[in-house]
Amino acid sequence: MEIESSGLRWVKSSASDEKADDGDCVEIAMTPARVLVRDSKSPGPRLDFAPSVWSAFLTVCARQDRQEH
Repeated sequence: MEIESSGLRWVKSSASDEKADDGDCVEIAMTPARVLVRDSKSPGPRLDFAPSVWSAFLTVCARQDRQEH
């Protein structure tokens, strides 16, 4: 976890721990109005989502994961 001077609290994906060797990790930071996503090894640019869009994305990911297992 990293806290920037802006007060954002960045949390690394729990799935990133499984693949720590390859360095492919994402981090998220949440505010009441936005969900921010960035590459942990290059934390410059970031994606910016409305919480409702992020929630829909996670729902699709969970559904896909259940179908694959």
